[in-house]
Amino acid sequence: MLNSVCLMGRLTADPELKSTQSGVSVCSFRIAVDRTYQPKGQEKQTDFINVSAWRQTGEFVSKYFTKGSMIVVSGRLQIRDYTDRDGNRRT
Repeated sequence: MLNSVCLMGRLTADPELKSTQSGVSVCSFRIAVDRTYQPKGQEKQTDFINVSAWRQTGEFVSKYFTKGSMIVVSGRLQIRDYTDRDGNRRT
């Protein structure tokens, strides 16, 4: 099986750098990726994708990228489920 993703888009906000309890850096940010296909008579559609960059990569992103910057992300896709405070299941 293959799990490989390559995305290009713009940051929707400044990246947020945090550290885990063990001291590992993780940078969270969201990118806006325009869809290449546009049905006739409709506006261009955009997907908003959450990204996590770990260790030195995350530190690099937080240092050199800001809201509106164009970025290319290459990695793997992972979907996580969780339960919110109200007991609803979220993805």
